[in-house]
Amino acid sequence: MKAKAFSRRDLFKLGTAGAAVLTTSAEVQAAGKKAGPVCEEGGCCITPSGDFYNVERGNPLPYKLPPEKLREIGMVRETWQLEIISDPTSNAKIERPMLRSEGTALTFDRLMEIAKTKAVSYLKVITCNNLADPLGHGLWEGVPLRDVLWECGPVENLRHVWYHGHHNEDPKQIFKCYLPMNRVFEDPPGELPVMLCYKLNGEFLTGERGGPVRMIVPEAYGFKSVKWLQRIGFTNAHQSDDTYANGNNDINSWLKTFARFGDLPAQIKAADPLTLHGNAQVGISGLKKVQFWMRDVSAPMPPNDPYFAKAPWQDAEIAPFDGSGIAGFKGAPLHPVQFDPATRQPREWPLRHTLCRWTAKPVKLPPGRYELRCRTVDANGTAQPLPRPFPKSGKNNIQKALLEVVA
Repeated sequence: MKAKAFSRRDLFKLGTAGAAVLTTSAEVQAAGKKAGPVCEEGGCCITPSGDFYNVERGNPLPYKLPPEKLREIGMVRETWQLEIISDPTSNAKIERPMLRSEGTALTFDRLMEIAKTKAVSYLKVITCNNLADPLGHGLWEGVPLRDVLWECGPVENLRHVWYHGHHNEDPKQIFKCYLPMNRVFEDPPGELPVMLCYKLNGEFLTGERGGPVRMIVPEAYGFKSVKWLQRIGFTNAHQSDDTYANGNNDINSWLKTFARFGDLPAQIKAADPLTLHGNAQVGISGLKKVQFWMRDVSAPMPPNDPYFAKAPWQDAEIAPFDGSGIAGFKGAPLHPVQFDPATRQPREWPLRHTLCRWTAKPVKLPPGRYELRCRTVDANGTAQPLPRPFPKSGKNNIQKALLEVVA
């Protein structure tokens, strides 16, 4: 994978943030050198499209090809087509496959016709399960996948759908994902639909963000939300064969709930107040509170306590919803699972599968060296990194920052 380490905004902040050391378990990073942009204002923490951190595949990257090639391969809305087939290695049966060769593939114009009555919008955070920080958070718009799949006339022997994007006509570059048929055709109670997405924050997707059309799977890590979507297959395969599975990843993991610091100084004076702040990813288990712990390095650590459950954690404040990110939004209806249609207010706050901001009241510390940690407590009362502290299903280690206070 190729990754872009910093957005323009992140580079600006690095110049002013100091050099605090942040550690996530054995990982050591410089202050501000986190995967995603830090939300420092507003309750929704909307990330501009160009400020997302990229985790992407392709050599060359499809959206960087010359304009004439982009048109040829369907990387622009005018020429984009989506094939939907029955897996030739399976006995899955559909009545009306969508094929380029027969002129029946789904076009962008046809998708927009379906969108007139079926389109929805919802907030979702994108996170790579192998990185410690969110990549970005936005308001995604699209058509529920099932509303397109029904047009193919699915019949029988259907267990999964697989899908992949453009891969430069090189089989070795295919990035393929599976979803259970049950998840695609019926949303669990309180869950959002899997969507064919064509807009982010009210604007058509750029190639960098996966346009013209990408998959968005609300409760899943980013690898399930495949970019540059071009083909979907119905299959009767009894198990998935995701590309990510071959990399020793848990391909069925839901988003986890965890907290991360924003930019912190490496050193402050004892007379200066310190304000801790950061972001919290709200996973499948929701979010009840964010907490922090400041420890003088000379003080003993809690014994036999790998997740610091006995530490003197203090509660931070979760920024309230303030309408930022959806104010004036004129796109598809906000999904009623997240927002009340009449008031446009969230059903709860923070919303699951999203990103929120947290802050702590300013404090003054005596001279010394300190370790600063933050964590979440989910809606079930379970503190990070539990209930799933296993990194192959998403990294949610308790983060640590080092701070020196001088006289």
